[in-house]
Amino acid sequence: MRTAGIICEYNPFHRGHAWQIDALRAQLGADTAVVCAMSGNFVQRGDFAILRAHARAEAAVRGGADLVLELPLPWAISSAEGFAAGGVGVLTATGAVDTLVFGSECGDTETLRAVAAVLESDAFAALLRQRLAEGTSFAAAREAAARELLGDRAAVLAQPNDILGVEYCKAIARQNAVMEPLALARKSVGHDGGAVEGFASASHIRRLLISGGNAAEFLTPESADIYARECAAGRAPVTMANAERAILARLRALTEADFAACDSGGEGLYHRFYDAVQHETSIEDILAAAKSKRYAHARLRRLLLSAFLGLTAELPARIPYLRVLACNERGREVLKTMKTTAAAPILTKSAQVRRLDADAQRLFALTARAEEQYTLAYPSLAAAKPGSAWTTTPVIL
Repeated sequence: MRTAGIICEYNPFHRGHAWQIDALRAQLGADTAVVCAMSGNFVQRGDFAILRAHARAEAAVRGGADLVLELPLPWAISSAEGFAAGGVGVLTATGAVDTLVFGSECGDTETLRAVAAVLESDAFAALLRQRLAEGTSFAAAREAAARELLGDRAAVLAQPNDILGVEYCKAIARQNAVMEPLALARKSVGHDGGAVEGFASASHIRRLLISGGNAAEFLTPESADIYARECAAGRAPVTMANAERAILARLRALTEADFAACDSGGEGLYHRFYDAVQHETSIEDILAAAKSKRYAHARLRRLLLSAFLGLTAELPARIPYLRVLACNERGREVLKTMKTTAAAPILTKSAQVRRLDADAQRLFALTARAEEQYTLAYPSLAAAKPGSAWTTTPVIL
């Protein structure tokens, strides 16, 4: 039996995600097991996930995945490079995944691998430094430097999912992972697009849900039912705006040195951010005041979220555990295999982390504290029961 891995957020799980799972099985075999490394309660664009992690994991398993493992928080809200490194790290640590499958605008695995190889070269590094010294944003500098070496193939660096695909290929090479990358062309709709023929981007669906609209036609039936259940329980939709006062209170209590510890760029962005916090009265105004053409909005949001959650810019050296969020019968078979193949301990109960090393305990304590902060953004505070990270068990189907 083949085992495919997907690095994902499923924010929320929708018809396009189910189509991808069906497409990979059509290519790799109907009995292919699908293991997901999924972001927890916070996502890479620097935001709260619209649904809590276990609900999104349940929707994924009901929509075709077999096993959902948590992509730990530090990697989940990192740059594209850090996000990819964490996802590949989780899937590699299972010792069971042979193929990494991902959506891509170009759908050309070999082009993405070729671009990834060039981005690791000394020639590219020199050109990138030159472009950055001219004051260009990182994304524009990277694409321009790559275009000098790759020509038109560098165009993939202008597309968000192709960029992630390149980062996945880089992470596989850096970690000497045994997985083979497999790019699947995305179904009709761009990353931030609208709706086409019954498919919609996750961002479009989130806008509908947050505004009180009906997005059921774009979700799988199971995902729509889970979303309705979470709304009825007062746990959805979750937005950063719901926790704005808590976030502002936290940010105003921080020193400039605290912001420096969260800033991964080494360019002094934290100075602008700290100054904005001292003068502005809303999250959006802080982001607008700190913005410049050099910094992408998502990077600013990740800095804000890291400061709120107490994360530093330095990523942990390794994946210290594999936390199970949801699985079905085939997923349980993969877990049985992982008992002999996994390079990290498997957590099916949160209390098991107390038997692990200090790195694992620190990471889980950080995750548990962040979950407490996440629940403060529930529409109903009555649903924000303390200690949920320790009491919520995996969804077993």
